Amino acid sequence: MIALKDRKPFAAGGNRWCYVDPADSARCIKVRRPDFSIEERRRSKGFPKNLKPLSSFDDNLDEFKVMASLQRHYDDNVFAHISRCYGYVDTDMGAGLCSELIRDSGGDVSLSLKQYLWENDYDADCRRAVNALCEHWVQYRVPSRDLILHNVVVQRELSNAGTLTIKRLVVIDGVGSAGVVPGHLMPEFMQLKKAQRKVANIHQRIDDLLNDKAQGKGPGMHGFLFHSGQE
Repeated sequence: MIALKDRKPFAAGGNRWCYVDPADSARCIKVRRPDFSIEERRRSKGFPKNLKPLSSFDDNLDEFKVMASLQRHYDDNVFAHISRCYGYVDTDMGAGLCSELIRDSGGDVSLSLKQYLWENDYDADCRRAVNALCEHWVQYRVPSRDLILHNVVVQRELSNAGTLTIKRLVVIDGVGSAGVVPGHLMPEFMQLKKAQRKVANIHQRIDDLLNDKAQGKGPGMHGFLFHSGQE
């Protein structure tokens, strides 16, 4: 049993909290928010979504199935821009899903793309990294939902000049097809079209975030670290 209750999560999404694995700083554990149960999540949905089985509202179960499918049907290089999943662990907050924790070379947990853009704007280094991620997404026809900016993290490393530069972008959530047919079973042209739509969408989300910032609007609730992960 892994004790998490007395620890502070380093990040949170709409439905889950993220903790550093106490036994392995290179892994994180995602658990359901204790204040928002699966039952409550289903009740919050309108008809007919509120008729779906409870299991369909379990983000950990959904992610576990998606990552297992990626491992079976794609070559290992697909994980060059996707965090790996290591399966379930028992915690004092319920079943947790253990995943690769992306850190910068100095040890800090990597910022989300949303936080990076908010704090640094869309510099040339970030543009290069976004383009590399998009090329990878289209090359592998990665099945995914929209590439939301707080579900992409920016892994940085020290350059020879002693400055932090972006090593890669990594998608930590939102992979997998939302439709009935798994992505790898779709016709090739459909896989390509869908991947291209997701690539276009992330560019639009970047533009929207930067426009909000320029207009003095807030960045929203999600996508900012609570701490560096080195506590």
